[in-house]
Amino acid sequence: MDTNILLENGTNELEVLEFTLGKNHYGINVAKIREILSYQPVTPIPNANPSVEGIFMPRDVMITVINLKHCLGLSDSTVTDEGLLIITNFNKLNIAFHVDEVIGIHRVSWADIIKPDSTVNAENDGVSTGVIKLEDKLVIILDFEKIVTDISPETGLKVSDIDNLGERERCDSPILIAEDSPLLSKLITDCLKKSGYTNLIVTMNGQEAWDKLTEFQRNGTALEDVHCVITDIEMPLMDGHRLTKLIKEDDELKKIPVVIFSSLVNEEMRRKGEALGADAQLTKPEIGHLVEAIDRLIDQSR
Repeated sequence: MDTNILLENGTNELEVLEFTLGKNHYGINVAKIREILSYQPVTPIPNANPSVEGIFMPRDVMITVINLKHCLGLSDSTVTDEGLLIITNFNKLNIAFHVDEVIGIHRVSWADIIKPDSTVNAENDGVSTGVIKLEDKLVIILDFEKIVTDISPETGLKVSDIDNLGERERCDSPILIAEDSPLLSKLITDCLKKSGYTNLIVTMNGQEAWDKLTEFQRNGTALEDVHCVITDIEMPLMDGHRLTKLIKEDDELKKIPVVIFSSLVNEEMRRKGEALGADAQLTKPEIGHLVEAIDRLIDQSR
């Protein structure tokens, strides 16, 4: 299946690949997918996490295979040689997810993605980032970053990088953050505070961040109230690319540096971010580099 579908920049749309595990329907952002293969034999790894089936090497690249049914606690999680492997790339990792069947690709707006409430997602335990209603069924978009981090914690934010920065002066430059994951939002804010940035405005998606900016703009204080914007890409209501586009198309707000901080920053996404005017783009594990980028951009904009 061809997953190389290019969307226009900043339209607040995404392509979702719908797949099944048993009778359940799930989704993944096509931007994370490299290719889809028929299931291939894998080599088990001794003492691996129970959700890891093993490794295989298509085209001389070693890829870890994860049993998605096991990750989600589905009763029928025994390893079979049937189904498909969705090979993904995010956070600079190549990982294959074993699924039963691929249904197809849907183009949807982030505005149509329903954010799961706390009855579905406990703050640090949920593995769903959103739900889409397609005809007569609900498709659950999975949080693949959290699934991988739960299996291998060292693939998450490298918080230890902040310790390497040493003691730093406090900085009251206000930073606006748009991040829909409560866990990542807390990690980012904790790391920024530890690195000296104490004036943080935290929002849950691009729409909330844009509403804050326009509120400050109406008050005539936007450039004083926000010295830098940090945004994820994948967020309900409004994604980070749309937020970047709106900021950089505004004659006043375009002076505010925008940093895209996302697991999706690969070569193609980097080109999209550059075309939209993003001032820096970093992949999620690089929290130390994020602080360095903020330091540089705030210094430049003063």
